[in-house]
Amino acid sequence: MIKKLFSWSKNSSKSAIYVDVFLVVITFIMIVVRFLWNEKGRVNPDSLRFMRTSKVFPEIDNTTTPLGYPLSLKFFTLFGLDEFWASKLIGLGAYLFLVFFAWKKKFYLKEIILIGGLFSFVSIFSYTMSETLILPFVFIFLYLVHQIITEKLKGLKAILYLSLSLVALYNIRYPALFIMFATGVFGLFNYKKSYGRTFIYSGIIGLIFVILYKFLFIDYFNEKYVESFLEIGLHPTSKLLTELFEGLTTVFNPFIHILNPAGGIVNYGIIGIGLLNITLMLFLFTKNKLTETEKFFLTIGGIGIACSFFIQYFYSVNPLDYRLLAPFTLSIWLVYFKKLYDIFGKLTYTITALSLLTGFAFTWLARGNYLENRQEIKTFLHDEDLENGRLNFYMESEEELDKMRIAELISTVNPNVKVTFKPDDTLKNNTLTKYKVLRKIKIDKNQFQ
Repeated sequence: MIKKLFSWSKNSSKSAIYVDVFLVVITFIMIVVRFLWNEKGRVNPDSLRFMRTSKVFPEIDNTTTPLGYPLSLKFFTLFGLDEFWASKLIGLGAYLFLVFFAWKKKFYLKEIILIGGLFSFVSIFSYTMSETLILPFVFIFLYLVHQIITEKLKGLKAILYLSLSLVALYNIRYPALFIMFATGVFGLFNYKKSYGRTFIYSGIIGLIFVILYKFLFIDYFNEKYVESFLEIGLHPTSKLLTELFEGLTTVFNPFIHILNPAGGIVNYGIIGIGLLNITLMLFLFTKNKLTETEKFFLTIGGIGIACSFFIQYFYSVNPLDYRLLAPFTLSIWLVYFKKLYDIFGKLTYTITALSLLTGFAFTWLARGNYLENRQEIKTFLHDEDLENGRLNFYMESEEELDKMRIAELISTVNPNVKVTFKPDDTLKNNTLTKYKVLRKIKIDKNQFQ
């Protein structure tokens, strides 16, 4: 059964099959280790909003993100899980789905196994973030594109399936708008080909959905959304270009995807490896003939990254990193690993093996104890009678990361927590502060995350 599951061609050797099985098992274990050996279970401020949105649904208190991911959390809570553990199940399920779908459709199987084991993607699958859910949908979208380009899917059926996949992507993450745009652009450049109009029509249908979504959903629950989040000239170009360079050189570093915030010579090594890898990518993409499918993959990735950069001029987002760019870099990694494997064969597996080893070393050095911290918070909230219901956590500013970590940890036990910056709220019984929490419990911290 195992041999059947992981054999992507008749010529696959037993050793290659065993390597694939080993990598999948080790990657799965690493995903689990990544969030258990973390002081707060791999969550961030966005995770807090996702889990709260899921917890209070059908009440809508957040339109800054689509409902796809929060509703998926809600679905798994119906089976007895809380929102935090539901998010981890989705992350693990997303990884296994990618492998299963690639095997079932005989579509980039070895590449998905190689990519899934990269430390950056291990980190994504272990996160309580919507990127974990969108990656399988991106892969399905890429498969549909391949079917259309190779004319195995045609006509109205092709337009319907492609349009539905674009709509599904947008309902998980708003940046899917860039994928819609890239799809339409690729169609325009290939207008005379049989599949050109399919991409154009699907892109237009996706755009129509975005417009309807804005007026019928976002404006209904938050009519000031656009004016609240759109602001021209947020950041100078010099800053954005620096962040883009650092972002891309870490995103495409197959071993380490995070710079040391304290700086130092180690960052030059991380950036240097990423820059060399990007250079090799460009060389392989220009010197080797690309199929139409591969051209589309690179178009999606390139336009997605470019749009993510330019949107920063008038929409406030975090600096571009491995997580934000994952929906666009996946297609680039697929083409890259395919070209590498064509040249180096099984030696390509050493990249993923080294990435897993590096990831394990980093996770070990930066380890916290989430399970212990969760129990501490759970006991504290129980004693304070704050396990259920709305809970506020007071901070003076968003830059107070030590306080935000406590709020994030609390959200993994009681997701209905909201950060407040109003001093008057501290007089309320359901408002916690760093002092109120740490005077009664001790939280295991790590120095790296």
